[in-house]
Amino acid sequence: MAELRLVIAGSGGRMGRTLLRAIHEVPGFTLAGAVDREGAAEIGADTGVLAGLSPSGLKVTSDALPLVAQADAIIDFTTPASTVALAALAAQARIVHVIGTTGMSAADQTKLEAAARHAAIVKSGNMSLGVNLLAALVKRAAASLGPEFDIEVLEMHHNRKVDAPSGTALLLGNAAAEGRAISLGEHSVRSRDGHTGARKMGDIGFATLRGGTVVGDHTVIFAGPSERIELSHKAEDRMIFARGALAAAKWGKGKKPGIYSMADVLGLS
Repeated sequence: MAELRLVIAGSGGRMGRTLLRAIHEVPGFTLAGAVDREGAAEIGADTGVLAGLSPSGLKVTSDALPLVAQADAIIDFTTPASTVALAALAAQARIVHVIGTTGMSAADQTKLEAAARHAAIVKSGNMSLGVNLLAALVKRAAASLGPEFDIEVLEMHHNRKVDAPSGTALLLGNAAAEGRAISLGEHSVRSRDGHTGARKMGDIGFATLRGGTVVGDHTVIFAGPSERIELSHKAEDRMIFARGALAAAKWGKGKKPGIYSMADVLGLS
């Protein structure tokens, strides 16, 4: 079977460099190109050097169009604006678009849905097997435990993360809401400050911590009368997200256009 040809977006960032290394380490994939934003310091850099490997001879460019035209999939952990633009290119080329970008707005989501009429999009707030298994467990626990069990989502990330709550925290919050058959948008509490009054039954709370170099820690707490259940995942290396993204690209090849999740990729839907 021919190797899957991948374009890596945001190749100069933490996840981009990890993905470049993952393609080198995981059989069945080849790097078709690497892109970054116009003006980025990494433009023109060798992809092998960025990955901490021997020089590859392949340089980072800001022009994604010719690369996408020759690829099977693009993997994208960038920014909402970049992701929307790349989704349009993926739709034109009819290739798989794997999205790990977080912090996207409702308007961004609408544009992705338009692109998904022509391309298979795999989008997730977290690409790891462990987190998506955790989400399935959270959904089941939320459905099994009564409303007297309050749900809180606690997350911590490194001090350079720009969005909060994390995409993973929202993924877990949505799993809890689905288990309770409620809308997360109508029941989420993102901040508490001052005299807030008593906690409302049915709310799903979020707490955000930032500091150091933490890759990603997430805990979902079910706090009931006289007992508490905590379901946790701790990421120790970004490579777990990179391997998941490669698996998503492979799974998406040949799929009908639409928006899929990692739960679909892992058979957890």
